[in-house]
Amino acid sequence: MNHNQIKGTLRSYLRWPLLLGLLLMAMNIQIYTVDLTAGLIMSGYLAVYLIIALLLYHFKRAALLHDLVEYSMRFHVTVNRLAENLDIPLSVLGPDGRCIWENKHFHHAFSQHLNKKYLITEAIPALTLNALPESADTNGEMHFHDEEIFYKAILQRVDLERAPEKIQGKAGEIGIGDTLYVVYVYDETEIVHYIRENYDQRLDVGLLYIDNYEESLDTVDDVRRALLAALIDRKINKYMLKIDAITRKMEKDKYIFLFQHKYLSQLQADKFSLLDDIRGISAGDDISITISMGIGIQADTFRKRQDYARSAMDLALARGGDQVVVKTRDNILYYGGKSIQQQKNTRVKARVKAHALRDSIENSDKIIIMGHTIPDVDAIGGAIGIYRIAQSLGKPTRIVVNQVTSSLAPLLHLFENNKDYPEDLFVDGENAKEFIGNGSGVLLVVVDVNRPSYTDAPELLSMAASLVVIDHHRQTGESFENPTLSYIEPFASSACEMVAEIVQYAGEEIRLKAVEADALYSGIMIDTNNFMNKPGVRTFEAVAFLRRSGADIMRIRKMFRSDISEYKVRAEAIQNTELFMDAFAIAPCNADNCISPTIVGAKIADELLDIKGMKASFVLTSYEGKIYISARSIDELNVQVVMEKLGGGGHITSAGTQLTNCTLEEAADKIRQILTKMKEEGDIE
Repeated sequence: MNHNQIKGTLRSYLRWPLLLGLLLMAMNIQIYTVDLTAGLIMSGYLAVYLIIALLLYHFKRAALLHDLVEYSMRFHVTVNRLAENLDIPLSVLGPDGRCIWENKHFHHAFSQHLNKKYLITEAIPALTLNALPESADTNGEMHFHDEEIFYKAILQRVDLERAPEKIQGKAGEIGIGDTLYVVYVYDETEIVHYIRENYDQRLDVGLLYIDNYEESLDTVDDVRRALLAALIDRKINKYMLKIDAITRKMEKDKYIFLFQHKYLSQLQADKFSLLDDIRGISAGDDISITISMGIGIQADTFRKRQDYARSAMDLALARGGDQVVVKTRDNILYYGGKSIQQQKNTRVKARVKAHALRDSIENSDKIIIMGHTIPDVDAIGGAIGIYRIAQSLGKPTRIVVNQVTSSLAPLLHLFENNKDYPEDLFVDGENAKEFIGNGSGVLLVVVDVNRPSYTDAPELLSMAASLVVIDHHRQTGESFENPTLSYIEPFASSACEMVAEIVQYAGEEIRLKAVEADALYSGIMIDTNNFMNKPGVRTFEAVAFLRRSGADIMRIRKMFRSDISEYKVRAEAIQNTELFMDAFAIAPCNADNCISPTIVGAKIADELLDIKGMKASFVLTSYEGKIYISARSIDELNVQVVMEKLGGGGHITSAGTQLTNCTLEEAADKIRQILTKMKEEGDIE
């Protein structure tokens, strides 16, 4: 109800006796028509009534208005007293965020040490001008905390443009403009406490697998085997008892456990020390037992959390085991992964995957093969092996190569002007799209990479009807969606080693040509740094197969010799190497004059490991607006973890990443910060 309506009501109320006099006059006239004497008597009384009404209207009007004003003032004082003593902190702000008025609770809680007319950000730093509502129709809301006290602030805008002119004028006089903001603050500490307590009591689901259970027990006699199994089981149950977990053994080497979410931070703080406890159990013959754990959290249902735990376990095993993966709704966290996974001698998995790949090729009309961006010898060598399988089965096949580096060019020259191979064997991304057509019946085989964004032509992934992934890198959170076949073995030295095994089991009619054997042999040799980096028993078995197929080591060595300019670049980078923490080499590489700067950087990183006392090397190369980092180690640092913190990945001993909007010095500083933090957290001895 506005001011004008109140004024009109009061005027009508005061004039009502006079208006009633008009009715009495009409009645008096009517009585005259009936009886003259009665009319005169009525006129006398009417005159007295009008005199009294006029006197009341004239003399009592001011008194009535005075009483109304007095009541209004008492009401205003009462409202002010209520607002002042209100248990909820209350403040009124001007449009510039400066406090105009506050009640005592607001003053006691937020501004008792501040001067008058302070800015609200001085009392509540989180409450900036951007948080104030832009309209009077909607209220703003924000949450903030001061140490262990949590608050919720309701922000309301009050526009004064509809107020009476006197009030608008008064607002202008004191300089508050035509807008005010009212801030109500509620203490929600208790609510937050109950929400947090409820969240902490939610059950997280975990899976625990023993990576090498059978291999470990096969190395000991029957008596020690039972003792060893009991020791492993005891350590696991004792560890789970510390977090009040419900543990159940599903199989001899598989466990499932449930625990309250509040204990997860405790497990993260001690870096899941169960990994080290189990690794400390010796099974003989220098074999260490390792475990993998997958934990699912932040899901609405137990079934969903179990799915998260299963996905986390798959990821942990795909990354080589001996680690913990925690999967949330939007994130994946990794812990452990310090040991190099022991290569399994059994070839059952390779044979099964080879038969599955053959079936996929036979059921397809066309085959397109693709590696990672800026493909190397391992990627193209593996692609050549897949090409031989597809050709033996009579399927048209193309290999995607968008960029030819100096290290890759000698390998591609083997297939150029070779009558045994089509001229368009190697195509770029655009020609690959024409080859795929509408995608019906097309099989895309991805080798030497398991991250969609790192493929040479990511747009092809959605065009092919089916997808096969073959890779030896540890898997990250990014993965291909619904591949027909996925064969990822982190213990393999190279993709070419895996493909060489597949060729052996794909069919008796498949025979490698000498030039193809050279390509596969080259990929193994380059990725293992001449068999010095992570070769296993199956690596040399694959090499023996390739030698029998016609691979010539002398021909391969001549093919990959470096020119003098590249040697000078490598020498300069080694000369400018910084020794960080007396154990880590960080070297900038100026390879602008080289055809393949990134390959040169990888070679430098390998060479730096030959320095005594060197735990890891990091070579930074600027190329095409990006900083490429090649990281290498022998066995004292998991460089994959370091590179994952920068968005990359790879192996424990060989990893890399790409940085954008970054200089060489900034990239080097990021590496220093990561290594320093890892040392502080105990990840680096």
